[in-house]
Formats: sequence, structure tokens, C-alpha cells
Amino acid sequence: MNILIACEYSGIVRDAFIAKGHKAISCDYLPSERPGPHIQGDVYEVLGHGWDMMIGFPPCTHLSVSGARWFKNKVEEQKEALSFVEGLMTCPDIPRICLENPVGIISTRIRKPDQIIQPWMFGEDASKKTCLWLKGLPKLTPTNIITKDRYSNQTPSGQNKLGPSPTRWKERSRTYQGIANAMAEQWTQ
Repeated sequence: MNILIACEYSGIVRDAFIAKGHKAISCDYLPSERPGPHIQGDVYEVLGHGWDMMIGFPPCTHLSVSGARWFKNKVEEQKEALSFVEGLMTCPDIPRICLENPVGIISTRIRKPDQIIQPWMFGEDASKKTCLWLKGLPKLTPTNIITKDRYSNQTPSGQNKLGPSPTRWKERSRTYQGIANAMAEQWTQ
């Protein structure tokens, strides 16, 4: 299977699909953090290259509710971000698509997500409410639910506890390995 991992610089999801024997290539404006097949550039330039599946992680900077207090100052940026998301979401040449983003305005401006997942549903000791918009793919089935005194979204090891820094956005945008493994396992059978 030929799989495009759009807007991914970490290589985490790409490598999970490669480990299952698929041809997966990540694409992002940033270079890949891990060695492996990666296109550094505009994902729109590679959309028509015969992909069987695309998993996309569009930037959430202007879309996520965590930045809601600045929405009034981001009208144009949000318009562009939503247009980018919708273009990926509706790509007619790719039969199976998943777009991932945190809770935000995609749900109200384009459409509601097909599924909301948490890292703790996939063996990760963290919480991070994550929306999935699916086309031609089933919902992910939890693989290893970690139960505790329910998460407050502030787990000590989680991305939500990261302090301010110039790279905080980058650290928070990485996909948890348990979720990447579930995608590769469940969506390629």
C-alpha cells in the first residue's frame, strides 16, 4: 500500500506503517526528525501521485480551541487554515483519508469529527483529546486502555504539561506511538 503521511516531520506515523511492510512517505515543510522517506515541501504538490491512503496532521495553530482567545485576530489565518484542511479532507484521488487535529473550529466550520480518541486508549500514559475525520476508513478500536483516576488533561508525562518554550508547539504536535501503531495495524488489513 502507498501511504502519504501529510504534515508530519517526526516520522512516527510513517515509520509505524513502514514497520508493517507498507510504502509510507512523510511530507512536511520541515525536515524529518528521523531518517526515512520524506518529502520536504508542499503536500499539495504530491497529492496526485497514486496514494492508496493519506493520514494528515494539518497545523492546528489557527484552528485549535486552545487558542480561542486570539480567534478575533486570526480571521484570515483561520480562513486559509480551513481551506487547507478542506482541500486535504476532500481530495478525490485518495480513497482512504484520516485527518487529525485537536478540538477546534474544523468541527463547526467544516464538519464534526468521525471519532475522538485519547492517547490513554492506546497504551500511552497521557491525555490529549484528538479528533479524527475519516474517509473510507473505520474508527480506531482502542488497543490498551490505561485506567486511572480519570485524566484531568494534565498528566505529568503528557504534552499538556510542557512549559513555555520556542519548541513547545513542535513537542505537542507529535503523535503518540500507541496511536501510530493502531493506525498502521488497523487501517492496513
